[in-house]
Amino acid sequence: METDYFAGDPRTNLERMLAGDLYIADDPEITGRQHRAMRLAARYQAAYLDDPATARPLLGELLGFAGEEVEVRPPLYVDYGSNITIGARTFVNYHLTALDVAAITIGEDCQIGPNVQLLTPTHPLEPRPRRDKLEAALPISIGNNVWLGGGVIVCPGVSIGDNSVVGAGSVVTKDVPANVVAVGSPARAVRDL
Repeated sequence: METDYFAGDPRTNLERMLAGDLYIADDPEITGRQHRAMRLAARYQAAYLDDPATARPLLGELLGFAGEEVEVRPPLYVDYGSNITIGARTFVNYHLTALDVAAITIGEDCQIGPNVQLLTPTHPLEPRPRRDKLEAALPISIGNNVWLGGGVIVCPGVSIGDNSVVGAGSVVTKDVPANVVAVGSPARAVRDL
């Protein structure tokens, strides 16, 4: 017997997703938005290889906001792009994966190392709803002047405070306060700045 997870809820899956509630991820309206983002990301990469300056308008079309002097080196992998905000003068190195089901906010003057993953989606722990493709998301917030070393993974719902540094390969499962160095899996503050 199939479970109706949304009985009495007239909202679309996209409306549920944007509200931060459980939704079905393979809904046609949602996958259409994902394909748009994939096409724009591919166009951005091709344009960047020819001339980074001419690629900038494509980045602006892909992302919700990119401040002045932002540099994002492709390839860039996003779910939608439109839920990502990057502050001025931030540098993003190769292979950022930013799954922006919920908002991803990156502050000004940040340094994002290669192969960083910013992951907002969550899935039910219970087997049946997970098998039935239910998903939700929690936002990620990265303060100003933050440095994420190469290969850092930031999990759903995490905030990283201003001026903090997260060491390469760390997995950030809980909030990191401002002005610290955090390392490890799970990442823990090991030094004040």
